[in-house]
Amino acid sequence: MLNPKVHQLLNEQINKEFYSAYLYLEFSNYFKEKGLDGFANWYMIQASEERDHAMLFYQYLQNNNAEVTLLAIDNPTREFSSHMDVLRAGLAHEEYVTSLIHDIYAEAYAVKDFRTMQFLDWFVKEQGEEETNANDMITKMELFGSDPKSLYMLNQELAARVYSAPSLVL
Repeated sequence: MLNPKVHQLLNEQINKEFYSAYLYLEFSNYFKEKGLDGFANWYMIQASEERDHAMLFYQYLQNNNAEVTLLAIDNPTREFSSHMDVLRAGLAHEEYVTSLIHDIYAEAYAVKDFRTMQFLDWFVKEQGEEETNANDMITKMELFGSDPKSLYMLNQELAARVYSAPSLVL
């Protein structure tokens, strides 16, 4: 049986992951409207990943005979004045999600919930990759974003991204 606080945090994380999917769909919309289909593709795939992350938390709770309570998903804000604003918002959001995962891990550690800690290990690693990817996009945009030909090439690079579902076994 899960500790009540760990259970609550895991359940809240489902909502946070679905919100992340909504946020990345909004980013995808922004770039699609700007004619940057590659960037739109990259964030559409991010949205799919976040949705699958939510489902991993959902399944983990169910596999542990813990009640799942679905919460309302907030609307993401849509106030971006530049492409870089979107990319920076993406990095800030990934850093926030990392802090949430760390909070759940810390609570599981405090109550010696080793099963949940093991489950979260994959997410800790995943968040490191997510932050690196977000930083890389910012760096590339800083280097190439002001040059139309380079922006076109970067857009093409991002258009080549394909989705592969997480291979986490619960």
